[in-house]
Amino acid sequence: MADDLPSPPLVYEGLDPSPESKSTIEEVSDAVRGAANRVGDAIEKGKKPGMPLSILSNIAREAPLGSLLVAFLLGVAVARRR
Repeated sequence: MADDLPSPPLVYEGLDPSPESKSTIEEVSDAVRGAANRVGDAIEKGKKPGMPLSILSNIAREAPLGSLLVAFLLGVAVARRR
């Protein structure tokens, strides 16, 4: 009769096996890939109509020389503060 009963499942009482560790290069590349995806998503959100990047691109399209002048003056002002 003892042979007819199913045996209980084996229980692993040790720690979970450690996952294979990634190399430093793989970890850094994953971090860079994630950061690039987040930046890309932020740029795409900013390009939607009414958002700041959309407004800036429209201004630059309508008055490219004026936009260049403003960017230059802003750069000079920031550079002199340092």
